[in-house]
Amino acid sequence: MKNGSLRIATICLLFPGAYGQSQPALSVQEKAISTQIRQLRGLTDEVWTQTVGKIARQIQQLPAGAEKEGLIGEFGNLVTEGDAGHDTLQVVASTMAQVLRDSPNSSVSSTLAQLVRYEHLEVSSDNPHYLAAMAKLEDEDLRRQNPEFALRDLKGVEWNFKALRGKVVLVNFWATWCPPCRREMPDMQALHERFGPRGLVILAISDEDAGKVEPFLAAQKYTYSILLDPGRKVNQLFGVSGIPKSFLYGRDGKLVTQAIDRRTAAQFLAMLKQAGLE
Repeated sequence: MKNGSLRIATICLLFPGAYGQSQPALSVQEKAISTQIRQLRGLTDEVWTQTVGKIARQIQQLPAGAEKEGLIGEFGNLVTEGDAGHDTLQVVASTMAQVLRDSPNSSVSSTLAQLVRYEHLEVSSDNPHYLAAMAKLEDEDLRRQNPEFALRDLKGVEWNFKALRGKVVLVNFWATWCPPCRREMPDMQALHERFGPRGLVILAISDEDAGKVEPFLAAQKYTYSILLDPGRKVNQLFGVSGIPKSFLYGRDGKLVTQAIDRRTAAQFLAMLKQAGLE
């Protein structure tokens, strides 16, 4: 769930003078929270889950202001990179809703909409930016229900989504430069090895060219299907604006569930269970 404009806005809020803007200095507590957020990607899954729960509650307790808005914006882009748990995500969503009440034009509206729609959270907000973001997600979901696309893999073999009816298909959007993408790929390889013989097909789509993807895969030796979308037509069809993103389709070709960010092995297994694979 990575959004460039949100990240720039967050940097301006968290680091005084960034992008030519003058911002009030963070308090000692706020600096400590910011440091914890920047260290999240270096943690193991178990420690990560414990840490994000603690950070969520620390931010929630901060007084209203630009610093709180910046911290929850940055944190909201990272809290879905693993299994944070429903309670922690609800704290994040509730904090974002409170920020929107204090700052109606806050850029957290888009992230909040994704959390509510795809992580099944509950907030109450009549903010027009939030409502517009929710409507946009609804439109994108309609396009994802019955996608029709064909892409070639690194060997030049064409994969047609419609021809995979009868299979369980995991469509995953990724890139070589994306840390959470790289982190979930070994788990996807394990899924491919375990469930491939039972009908699972993984289509991992990158918008990079073969010259970047081939050396990466040669070193990693993943054997599930890697497809190239250099023109981003399929990315646009799915409305992908941040990666990783995963969409799981059942044997009838219908969308079963989706993930807005990196999934752990347990989260992937829970998704497959919804499609009848366990």
